[in-house]
Amino acid sequence: MMNCWKSVNINKEFGLNRVYLMSFLTGLLSFLLLYLPFAMLHGTHDMNDHGFLPLLVILFCLPSMHRLMHILPLALFYKKFKVNFKFKKRFVPTFTYQCKSKLSKKTSIIMALAPTVLITMPALVMSLVFPHYFAYLILFAAVNIGLSFSDFLYLNHFAKAPRKCVIENAKEGYDILIQQREA
Repeated sequence: MMNCWKSVNINKEFGLNRVYLMSFLTGLLSFLLLYLPFAMLHGTHDMNDHGFLPLLVILFCLPSMHRLMHILPLALFYKKFKVNFKFKKRFVPTFTYQCKSKLSKKTSIIMALAPTVLITMPALVMSLVFPHYFAYLILFAAVNIGLSFSDFLYLNHFAKAPRKCVIENAKEGYDILIQQREA
């Protein structure tokens, strides 16, 4: 038998507007902190500019890529999950996912860190390798860091959870469950 150690719902705990504001400020601050050292490192390299439309398309696709990176560890660990596709305001494709099985603490931490490891880190490495595109790659990484803000909040709760806990997808967040001790 399992008992609920803690229910975690970031939107309910902090408020949706505050989470969005902190995500935006985190992304902005990360861009400012990353751009300056990379600009100093690359010095006088010419920037390749392909216009505003490709940048908009990439930034439009980033939230979907971010969510796919959360799903990737679930698929690699053979966990059952359900994906729902829908359109917001008739033209913005979006999807949500729901894990059907309970996850270990380790799997939950890997799932929360996946977008940072699989999107942000490669973008930073590529900004070193391709100096002509470093501003775009830094912007891409900074927006992903902003999107990862709520993941970091969930990660904080997962890290503080007991070692042998099980994490279950709840309706609006996660339930951290522990084994009930028999008396």
